[in-house]
Parts: sequence; structure tokens; C-alpha cells
Amino acid sequence: MIQNIKEILAIDTFSIRHPVLRSGKPIESCHFDGDNLETTKHFGLFHENNLVGVISIFKTRNPLFVEKSQFQIRGMAILEHHQKKGFGEALVKHGEDYIKQQNGTMIWFNARIVAVGFYEKLGYQIIGDSFDIGDVGEHYVQFKKTG
Repeated sequence: MIQNIKEILAIDTFSIRHPVLRSGKPIESCHFDGDNLETTKHFGLFHENNLVGVISIFKTRNPLFVEKSQFQIRGMAILEHHQKKGFGEALVKHGEDYIKQQNGTMIWFNARIVAVGFYEKLGYQIIGDSFDIGDVGEHYVQFKKTG
């Protein structure tokens, strides 16, 4: 499968975030706080020149962790008919490589229940109990150290 991952703008993520993560909600719900910060990066996975997956990397701390250089993955999404083809794994690994280049030592995110197994296969662990994010659903915090 020919794929290409490159940096994109925050607004470019909406065409993937909306159907996968915010279906039935207003398009404005695809904008995340911090999307346009200089320290935030967005990457798109292109298959046959079409954007089919996105991941956003935020430099932000979670008080659950003591590491000083923390990064959060947000808005990781692959269009439904392109899922289970290795695209999600490719995007996460690309994000991890970027975080390591920024000297990040901890990666964390709020994972939807349906995605927990996917992330566990990539070496992420759960910390704490599940919690509900209003209008989105039940999540777990998952994490991995980069070192």
C-alpha cells in the first residue's frame, strides 16, 4: 500500500475528525483547544493522494505523570473504509518519531474504549479508571514512555 505522511494544517484534520470522531455533531466540534499553537503539529496520512487519516500532537502535561517533556496524541482517526490496513499504526509511529525528535519522554492520550486494544498492541498501558467525556463517550488514559 502506497502511503505518504506529511504535516498538515489543523483545519485539514476536520474532514477526517468529523466523520470518525464527531459524527452528527457540528463541524466546529472538530476544533480542539490548542490546535493552532506553535507547539502543536498535525499529520495526515495520504493514500493514493487522498487524505484518509490524521493525528495531532500537543505539547501538554498530564498531572498523572512526573515526566517534564510530555506530549498528548489527540484526534487520531482513520476513515472507516481505510481502517484495519495498518494506516493507524503508521500514523501513531510517525507521531512517536516526531515526539522523540522533540525530546519528549512521555506520550499520553484519552483513548476511546473501542481503541484501547489497538493502542495496547502498540505498547501503550492504561492508567486509572475509565471516565466519560461528555457527548463523546467512555475513555481511558493510556501512556507510553519514549525511552
